[in-house]
Amino acid sequence: MESSAHRTDQIAPEARAAYWKRAIAETYFPLSLTFRDPAAFNGRLKCRDIGAISLSRLNTEALLYERLEQHLRTAGEEEYLVAIPSLSPVEFHQLGREVRCDPGGFILERGDEPYRFSYATTNELYVLKLPKRVLSEKLRNPDSFCAQVIDARTGIAHLFSETVRQLESLPFGAGREAAILGRQLVELLALALEQETGNNAQVQSAVQAAHLRRAETVIRDNLANPALDPEMVAEACGISKRYLHELFNGWNTTVSRFIREERLIAARDALQAAPHLPIADVAYRFGFSDQAQFSRLFRGKFDQTPSAFRAQQREWSAS
Repeated sequence: MESSAHRTDQIAPEARAAYWKRAIAETYFPLSLTFRDPAAFNGRLKCRDIGAISLSRLNTEALLYERLEQHLRTAGEEEYLVAIPSLSPVEFHQLGREVRCDPGGFILERGDEPYRFSYATTNELYVLKLPKRVLSEKLRNPDSFCAQVIDARTGIAHLFSETVRQLESLPFGAGREAAILGRQLVELLALALEQETGNNAQVQSAVQAAHLRRAETVIRDNLANPALDPEMVAEACGISKRYLHELFNGWNTTVSRFIREERLIAARDALQAAPHLPIADVAYRFGFSDQAQFSRLFRGKFDQTPSAFRAQQREWSAS
């Protein structure tokens, strides 16, 4: 789905509820909808793809959306929704938490867990849908931020929400251009959520969180350094290697695995940003001395070889 638009004002009153339910399922995933007056309901929905994510804008009257257990039986890849209300508050309930999000904030919703989402008056919403794997590349344990209100009136969160609004109507090309914009939007979202880490009791203590952020920074700043390993990271952070491993164990990964994953992500981004750079050069630049190993690891993470990924990028650029 590259772009789509739905509106109810040209639909017969008796068919509006069913039409809107289909539009919502097509854009996001199946949900149960409760209308205040189904025959009089009015709604507009525009959606566009931005790389691996989709961005939509809804204008509707009061509505209740519910993700039920029955909807999860046929669910595919785990996905998140980010909802940004513009005109009136929304009420959201998931994972035993119930929150109210006013305009000026946003919430992260899990698509693989039941939830209830509603607003009592006419509203305008910007909604981002993205695979869990995409956000997990940039943010550890995204689930811990679900069903929380993120204040988007200042800082990175404000920049993220304003960028979402601008991208909804900004003209840009499909393929490579859209993929880059989508990835930058996800990075902004991850940065906005990271700002909440210090106030999140479900994440590690402030000291542990600070050490982890420092370790991540050291790793990402040294992806091209062949000497990058757990010992180097621990020394740069001023902590023991054992403590560094304990920090990453709490994240259900290892330091070495995280370094490898970050190198693969950086290599993918370089293949996309520099389409004429030889694949071998990209592999060596990010610490892979064996191109066959690089190709195998790349395929294991992204479900395609570097050459297939490069061919796809060239095809998009030519279209």
